[in-house]
Amino acid sequence: MKLFNRKSSKNKSSKTASLPFRINVIFAIVGVLFIALLTQLAYLQVVSGTKFKAEVNRNDSTVVTGNVQRGMIYDSTGKVLVGNSAHQAITYTKSVNELSSDIYQTASNLGKYVKVPTGTLTPRQLADYYLANNDNLKAVLAKIPNSEQYSADAKYNKALDYVQNHNVKFTAAEKNAAEIYAKMSGAYQLSTTNIKNSGVTSGEIAQVGEHLGELQGVNIGTSWSRNYPDGQSIQGLTGTVSSEKAGLPADEVNQLLAEGYSRNDQVGQSYLEQKYEPVLSGSKSQTQVFLNSQNKITKEVTKYGGQKGDNLQLTINANFQKKLSSLVKSAEEGAGGYSTGTYAVVMNPHNGAIYGMAGVDRDPATQKIRSNDLGNINSSIVMGSVVKGAMVSGALQDGVITPNNSVLVDKPINIGGVTKSSWFNKKGAADISVDAAGALEVSSNSYMMQLAMKEAKFNYVPGGALTMNPSIFTKMRDNFAQFGLGIKTGIDIPGETTGLKGKSDFAHIGSALDLSFGNYDAYTTMQVAQYMSTIANGGYRIQPHIVAAVRGTQKNGKMGAIKDTVTPNVMNYVSMTPAQRALVKRGLYQVVHGSNQYKTGGQLDTIKPEISAKTGTAQTFYNGTETVTLSLASFAPSKDPQVVVALAMPNLGVNAESNNMQLAKQIYSAYWSTVQSKSTVK
Repeated sequence: MKLFNRKSSKNKSSKTASLPFRINVIFAIVGVLFIALLTQLAYLQVVSGTKFKAEVNRNDSTVVTGNVQRGMIYDSTGKVLVGNSAHQAITYTKSVNELSSDIYQTASNLGKYVKVPTGTLTPRQLADYYLANNDNLKAVLAKIPNSEQYSADAKYNKALDYVQNHNVKFTAAEKNAAEIYAKMSGAYQLSTTNIKNSGVTSGEIAQVGEHLGELQGVNIGTSWSRNYPDGQSIQGLTGTVSSEKAGLPADEVNQLLAEGYSRNDQVGQSYLEQKYEPVLSGSKSQTQVFLNSQNKITKEVTKYGGQKGDNLQLTINANFQKKLSSLVKSAEEGAGGYSTGTYAVVMNPHNGAIYGMAGVDRDPATQKIRSNDLGNINSSIVMGSVVKGAMVSGALQDGVITPNNSVLVDKPINIGGVTKSSWFNKKGAADISVDAAGALEVSSNSYMMQLAMKEAKFNYVPGGALTMNPSIFTKMRDNFAQFGLGIKTGIDIPGETTGLKGKSDFAHIGSALDLSFGNYDAYTTMQVAQYMSTIANGGYRIQPHIVAAVRGTQKNGKMGAIKDTVTPNVMNYVSMTPAQRALVKRGLYQVVHGSNQYKTGGQLDTIKPEISAKTGTAQTFYNGTETVTLSLASFAPSKDPQVVVALAMPNLGVNAESNNMQLAKQIYSAYWSTVQSKSTVK
């Protein structure tokens, strides 16, 4: 017994000694687990807390943006050129991960109350709608042999082929619902799209409003579309806005998405609407959308009502623009022959403001005439003698002639047996001495060619070879570019071209003489207007513009206060002495009011106030047939220039002589009666 008792006591002692060790192990394990838990909590809260918080917020609520009314476009007098029409609209906001079967049910229900056009509905869209019904999909798959062998995508494609190839019949009501389904399924998650935004009847509004509870994501809203109270012809300058169906332009989609646009937003897609998109678009409305655990929209709360876009006020006078367009079109209708268009620009020479610019194109084959106001900035035309003011100015700057020593004899120029001459002295029977002003008055080609040879330091010998250095091309073009000829004017409309330059190597050195009197390179009518403005204002090449100011909106919806003004931008200064400028201006005055029997602009001397001008005639060709291009650049009044008129009429019949002057008379008459009163002229 004692032995037994001693053994039991020993075992008890051993168990007692191991107990603390086990407890310590347990505590150690608990401690490790606790540390791991703290580490995980720190990771969730500190490292990934922002991410998970955003995810929770996204599932609870998100902000949906909505479009607002675009800014309007006004003319210089405050007349609305581009406005907005408000329409009641049936809208749809797509939930997150919404099933096609749910969209099918909503579209079918909405189709009971709203009728939409179905003319553009495609067979594929009809098939998609039909198969969005799970019963229809199962029934079609049952008719496809071994359909269970295909993947889900393959099954659907097989079902699509079956529906489209087996002439499934659709009722008018089903087609209506299919069109609605196509718009809904094409929407982006949590973006609002219009199901119907024009022609919505009061009955449709009432029916939809009464059944909103069964129409998931459907609402009644407002949409806007552009209108043109003064006529749609102004679109040729203002541009257009993309449709909601077309959405963002493909070549700008990534940039616009980054700026906060939705893919189905309407944006300016050309000209002023595009260039001033940030100004006109305004700021979108913001609506907080609350979602339940099934990602269904349960509530919408407006956070910000949005801000209408700012307005543009143009330098264009709408009434004058209409008259100018009519005059240009009439001139083209009477041109006949191979005429390919008529273009005209009227601008302020001191600040670059465009009062009107109009143009038309014509297809000589069909005689069809179409409006093309932007032909003034993107149609390159060989203008003829109208550029001679720039040629004389360059020669004066370079010192090859001076105001006191500029007399040359007009005579035919014979280069290697090829003769080029002035229009009035083709055979040398009318050789006359003229100074620089007189050369402009009679439009002497010979004088300009002699200036070109002097600029090139070439000693002309009648009948000899023309061995001028081709650098003469660059010298003359640089002189012309000072005035805006052959380079972009900088007008605030996208799409301007620089004109066209002929070849300028030694093989074409004879063309340097043609360049000197305007019968080689091609320019735009806007360049001609800027060139004459530079002469008229004393040497400042001003950037032309048709936007005068950005303006807000009053509470009554009318044009509001000025927010930003377009100020005159001097692109360069033509450095000439007062005497040099006076000589060139005197020549332009003599074109109209001079005494030489060969003056070219005498028909313009009846225009009051008096104008100074340079006419132009270029020998051109259309499809191998000889034509002439008439042009004109002018300013008025001669003593205090306030307006410049430039025009071009390419490819007229060879007998055309005064079309340009007749049109100029009509344009000046319209200007003084519409834009500015003669009584304001000193």
